[in-house]
Amino acid sequence: MKEVLANRLTRLLCVKSLITLILTVVFAVMALRGEVSQDFMTVYTVIIAFYFGTQLERAAQKGSGSA
Repeated sequence: MKEVLANRLTRLLCVKSLITLILTVVFAVMALRGEVSQDFMTVYTVIIAFYFGTQLERAAQKGSGSA
């Protein structure tokens, strides 16, 4: 049961990473063209904050788990 849950979580994280990378490429292209709207900037900021927030939390959990 734990293996199935871990496998699903791993797949979800891979999808999350891919979406974040694709969104960053889209943002870079739009920024170079000068076409970044306020709505896109808001969505991009929320997604990037979520991505890095979960990465930071995961690192903190690993750090506290080994102590």
